[in-house]
Amino acid sequence: MSQDHQRDSIQILIDKARTGQIDRRSFIQAMGLLAALPLAMRSGISWAADKPLVVVNWGGDALDAFRKAWTDSFTRNTGIAVRIDGAGPTEGAIRSQLASGRPSWDVVDVDSYSAMTLGRDQVLQPLDYSVVQRDLVAPELSHEHGIAGYLFSYVIAWDSQKFGDNGPKNWADFWNVEKFPGKRTLYKWMNGMLEAALLADGVAAHQLYPLDVPRALRKIDELKPHVLSFWGSGAESQQLMIEGEASVGAIWHTRATLLAEDSENRIKWSFDNAFINASSWGVLKDNPAGRPAAMQFIQHALQPAGQLTLFESLGNGPSNPATQQLMSAEQRERNCASEENLKKQIFLDTQWYADHYASTLEQYLTHLSK
Repeated sequence: MSQDHQRDSIQILIDKARTGQIDRRSFIQAMGLLAALPLAMRSGISWAADKPLVVVNWGGDALDAFRKAWTDSFTRNTGIAVRIDGAGPTEGAIRSQLASGRPSWDVVDVDSYSAMTLGRDQVLQPLDYSVVQRDLVAPELSHEHGIAGYLFSYVIAWDSQKFGDNGPKNWADFWNVEKFPGKRTLYKWMNGMLEAALLADGVAAHQLYPLDVPRALRKIDELKPHVLSFWGSGAESQQLMIEGEASVGAIWHTRATLLAEDSENRIKWSFDNAFINASSWGVLKDNPAGRPAAMQFIQHALQPAGQLTLFESLGNGPSNPATQQLMSAEQRERNCASEENLKKQIFLDTQWYADHYASTLEQYLTHLSK
């Protein structure tokens, strides 16, 4: 083997180790065969006790998006291998991880209110704000057990073949089936839907919380004959709108963006009167890869470059406002977290959801089934 080729082989091994493609044992063995053990010891690769950091998200396109935005660059920078698990970090699944006594998850991507609830129940550990820069996000986007990784909105979308450019602009319009006839679709898992019903019933935005749940459910009853489906996944909401089965929908802005593109702008939408929510990073108690690695990852994920990459991949709004400086004017228009678009929207109340989500969701789902 020529000296240059040997040097190249060593570099390939180091790169694979840094990106988590090979484990410590394989790396040491291969470097030994290349007579490069001293270099292996000086490589600066941190093996996190041979345990990769496991970051858990909701699967699908987010697997590749997280890799592009965060995990590949984190491994290059730190030598800590990362594995993305797309199993879906529901509250129940996270609790089960801890209850098993042998959790395999480290960092989870959860709703901000879920991070608050799980932290209160000592399932998630407090974040180390000596490592994680809390002031990289707005004060309302962080708490003891979670910090926002990205934002997303529930918007009103409509079929312009039926309503032109002047579709429903607020939730009273959404409920107005005489002015805007046709089937509706609403979110099965409740977030934002009770608020929408109350606004349609005349409640002022600044008086929404605490939510009057019975009043909201009565208002939803009025619309139920016109609701084709309560969607449970973004793909379902997209299909209902693109195929023309639903004329008006309350859907995620990321799906609305795709719908506008796929329909050649037949499906229209805006951030007017939308509801905005945050997804937060949380860390399991006694996480197997160790507290330092988890905190380093979260700090890395708050940097503008990676947040811009996630926005370009999925359309999720950056939690770090400094990201906007890297955006084009067109990108800022599509960013749910831009200063201009935030003025048009209503933040879901994290504390209310942390305190009431489980019991209220049960009421909501029971009511829908009647």
